[in-house]
Amino acid sequence: AQIREVVSNFFQYVMLSHRWGSSEPLLRDVEGTNVYDMSGGTDGLAKLQEFCVHAVSRGFLWAWSDTCCIDKDSSAELQEAIGSMFSWYRRSSLTLVYLSDVPDGYPLADSVWFKRGWTLQELLASPTILFYTQEWSLCMNCSVANHKTDPTALAELQKATGIGEWHLTNFCPGMDEARSRLQWASGRRRTTRPEDVAYSLFGIFKLHLPVLCGESAESALGRLLGEIISRSGDISVLDW
Repeated sequence: AQIREVVSNFFQYVMLSHRWGSSEPLLRDVEGTNVYDMSGGTDGLAKLQEFCVHAVSRGFLWAWSDTCCIDKDSSAELQEAIGSMFSWYRRSSLTLVYLSDVPDGYPLADSVWFKRGWTLQELLASPTILFYTQEWSLCMNCSVANHKTDPTALAELQKATGIGEWHLTNFCPGMDEARSRLQWASGRRRTTRPEDVAYSLFGIFKLHLPVLCGESAESALGRLLGEIISRSGDISVLDW
């Protein structure tokens, strides 16, 4: 048991949640390279380096960012990543959310992070989460270890997402309240690729569906809704 605990603690990891910007370092850019030795002066690189600094300062040896930890040139790896993303965030020991558009002292709800498709499952999946401003200062209560346990932060999150406290703190993926889950994403969230509107919800419904290259948003949503109805029997999802 002691060995298991030591090994488990060693492999604890922290995840980054953010909105992609320009010139984000990709896998081929960082492979075989010390991130701290990289130069170029881009906002994406500075964000990655600062994320790693904060991960180390909190005692983590492992850190993961979707910008450079997925080989996006490999369709097989991309398929696996989309299908596994929810569980990766769920198993993390900490998720750091970087709000690049929120200065110190401003409300969380002002951030475009709350209007992006993929960040919904990242918020719901992460057991422990901390929000950082554009200056990499901890939002609101600087002494809190988890913004999901802080009443002020939870109130901000409910305001920004329209999601109740119970789901924010105890979310379980699956088919329960399927229509409500769809409505969390409806209207308020956007994705760069139209089909990702559907793909970004797979983890929330605990679904593993194929990711089809070049698929339209209508086709992807049709497959998603068809699978939800097939498993839950809830046809009300057609009116989400």
